[in-house]
Amino acid sequence: MAKKCGLKLIGIDASPYVNRVQVVLKLKSIDYEYIQEHYPSKSELLLTSNPVHKKVPVLLHANKSPIPESLVIIEYLDETYPDAHQILPKAPLDRAESRFWVFYIDNTLWRLYEELRLAPGKEEKEEVKKRIFEAAQLLEGAYAKSSNGKTYFGGDDLSYIDVVLGCFLPWTGMIETINNFKVFDEVRTPGLAAWAKCIRSHEAFKSACPGDEALMDLYMIRQKYITNMRYV
Repeated sequence: MAKKCGLKLIGIDASPYVNRVQVVLKLKSIDYEYIQEHYPSKSELLLTSNPVHKKVPVLLHANKSPIPESLVIIEYLDETYPDAHQILPKAPLDRAESRFWVFYIDNTLWRLYEELRLAPGKEEKEEVKKRIFEAAQLLEGAYAKSSNGKTYFGGDDLSYIDVVLGCFLPWTGMIETINNFKVFDEVRTPGLAAWAKCIRSHEAFKSACPGDEALMDLYMIRQKYITNMRYV
């Protein structure tokens, strides 16, 4: 039974940053109200709730300050509701390693996909693809170590890294299709290829992650407003 906590989440449906918060809320069985933004416009509620970065997601809690930034929100939820599906590992060293790889996914791997999206020509795109493959190889090693031969980065159950990387899969898959290549495959990264199949079939991801139409709609809007600034 979902916990009724008076939470509200400001977001847009196809944002991987919003989706990762939704997955955690689902895993922890926390009830919340979803407030839809309409990119590229920004509502007054968003601007007043996150006046520094003016980005989604933002978590609203009755009589408390708004909480912006997806990773901050996830750690807040994990600390506030520790008894339901712990997201970060308990051991300090394991938590530090998880945070390192989450930072790597956000600031290296995903930024490479953004570079690919914005690359002007074939030669530039091919160079970015090589760097994406190199980044994926490093993640393959991290998965082998962290999973210890089990299904997820967290072993038998979803963890911080699973949530963050898993919510990028719809986007990375679409960008790979558009650019005619595949990263998580059975040859280069067999562990991550098997992991991705399990993630896509997990109920928490199926309920939170967007469909192809929502992805393409947002992709086309972002292509129209070419930018390196992250809104979604």
